[in-house]
Amino acid sequence: MFLTQVVLLLYDGLLTVAYPQVCSICYRSVEQRTFGVTCESCWQKTRVFTGDETICWKCGLLLEAAPPPFRDQVRCSRCEPQFFTAARPIGPYEGALRESVLELKRQPHVPEHVEILLAAVAMRPPLNLSTRIVPVPLHETRRRARGFNQATVLAESLSRRLRLPVDEVSLSRVSSSDKYRAGLDAKGRRETVAGAFEVRHPKLIANENVLLVDDVFTTGATVSACAEALIAAGAGNVFVLTIARASL
Repeated sequence: MFLTQVVLLLYDGLLTVAYPQVCSICYRSVEQRTFGVTCESCWQKTRVFTGDETICWKCGLLLEAAPPPFRDQVRCSRCEPQFFTAARPIGPYEGALRESVLELKRQPHVPEHVEILLAAVAMRPPLNLSTRIVPVPLHETRRRARGFNQATVLAESLSRRLRLPVDEVSLSRVSSSDKYRAGLDAKGRRETVAGAFEVRHPKLIANENVLLVDDVFTTGATVSACAEALIAAGAGNVFVLTIARASL
């Protein structure tokens, strides 16, 4: 195992020399391709949640510090109504996390560093109760235009580390509302995605603790609509995992 890691590091270093990558934030060289499109220094400056922060237990929004005994009971005033059990991001939508989200929309690849950070979040309570990974589906028109679903790319990457099955057939998007969502508040976004998702294979979902995966959590309208359909189909819990959490 150690020898394999050394070989991979050497190979990564050679690729970096042969095909240099410029950091999308500071424009210096990216030392290792495992960091994706940002350098190690910019990653170090990007806030990554460790599990010790005070966040809304429901939606994962970063809040003011609370004493440890009460940290797991804190709720914000913005996350109702939401149908998922709990949502967790790697960190806020800024810095290297923001650049990773934007790059994933362009290229179907998850850098190893992002993969490791996502898996770490997935292995913390309560997300560690998950038994099946479901990517947030794109409408077929949008998927064909992009060529891939970035949530599916994330789900498959996570599956290798968590050893959980990926289910990309049960949940589908039956209506597209993307072009109407720009500039809408949380209520408006909820209204545009209401009824946009359906479960076509409820037997695969019944009694499962679903890990619903997407690139970024903005208002939570999309993942909540997905969770509503999954819960109605018999899912036990729906946990949401994203690369980043916007502070809208």
